[in-house]
Amino acid sequence: MNVTLRYGREGMPVDISDDLDIQVLRLNPLPPLADAATALEDSFRSPIHSPSLDRLAQGRESACIVISDVTRPVPNEKILEPMLACLHDSGIAEDKITILVATGLHRPNEGPELEEMIGAKIKDKYKVINHVARDNQMQTPIGEVPLGINGDSARVAIDSIYLQSDLKITTGLVEPHLMAGYSGGRKLVCPGIASAETIMQFHSPPMIGHPKAYAGNVQENPVHKMSRAVAGIAGVDFICNVTLSENREITGVFSGDLDAAHTAGMAHVDQQSKVACEPADIVITSGAGYPLDTTLYQAVKGMVGALPAIKPGGTMILAAGMSQGVGGHEFSEMCRSLRSVDEFMARIYGSSVVIDQWQLQEMMQVLQKCEVMIISDGVPAETLRDCLLTPMPSVGEALKAALKKHGNDAKITVIPEGPYVTPAPRHNGVRHGA
Repeated sequence: MNVTLRYGREGMPVDISDDLDIQVLRLNPLPPLADAATALEDSFRSPIHSPSLDRLAQGRESACIVISDVTRPVPNEKILEPMLACLHDSGIAEDKITILVATGLHRPNEGPELEEMIGAKIKDKYKVINHVARDNQMQTPIGEVPLGINGDSARVAIDSIYLQSDLKITTGLVEPHLMAGYSGGRKLVCPGIASAETIMQFHSPPMIGHPKAYAGNVQENPVHKMSRAVAGIAGVDFICNVTLSENREITGVFSGDLDAAHTAGMAHVDQQSKVACEPADIVITSGAGYPLDTTLYQAVKGMVGALPAIKPGGTMILAAGMSQGVGGHEFSEMCRSLRSVDEFMARIYGSSVVIDQWQLQEMMQVLQKCEVMIISDGVPAETLRDCLLTPMPSVGEALKAALKKHGNDAKITVIPEGPYVTPAPRHNGVRHGA
């Protein structure tokens, strides 16, 4: 069997013997929109539970459009072109529109990278600003919201540029998210344009470790609840979220009210991403390719996404390019300080939150269930071992080692798209993968 895993920009072909017990989980095929440009324009004219965008824009002097950072493959240019035209036709001048990149605590997106994200014409014509969560001078406090656990509350501050704009718009991609259930919607505000303090409360160990904080779930999910509460206080006038196919073509457009449009997007994603499976001894998966697998920090999403598909004590094989290394400074430092899974988990529950520790907490929760073998061109084997991971030269060598451990009759699941697929039990009408 020949399978190509999402890896970097080019993919990684893998040849697996047909004699093995293999199931492949793929996104359920939903057709790409025949005319995405028209669908976007129609969604602005006839949005979900909302006045049309041009009506909302009338009489507004300024607008802020929030976009995802480079870690999400959002077709920003396709969304922004008709959206900006609509705002201009409604009387908002070019110099009164700000495109705000929702970096959260990630690095800024500039130069050629930004041009690739939004197109040269938009980059050169409009004011584009990267949110800087660590700069308190750029944030405005807006009150407190309940954390949803232990009766605690979180202090909230949001990017001042956004709050001071007359018309507040967020854009994005709806896909499974490892802790918030789904990306898009309210997440563009929190953590996207929130202060560092807000983001760290959002990612506290009890929030990340909560049993309801997992991909494909928003019910009783405290991460989702806090994100939605913050967006409610900050205010969102209009959203435009899209869904993408395996080939990253637009399969759906969901514009309008923050809740109603996002709920429609989540329902559409469920049809595509939730795929029935039986837990396997060995899971071969990916970090979803560029731009999601550029660092180990981001590749953790591939590990967490595959977790429902693996048996306790199993072996996970993850291919991720990691062309930009381990991740940010704080995440890299924590990785270097690791001694054991148990030591790290005890440490974070007994101390204040450190930036990016939540992603390492997610990785440790994976390692509590299974071994993780890593194939990567971007991070040295010694560094991966320091992270309590098992480096391997190829998927083939990793599979050989895993079969030696579990036996040649072991059940194997392959998830080429990585975290874009949500493995689910074979019931409740969940569609079966290939």
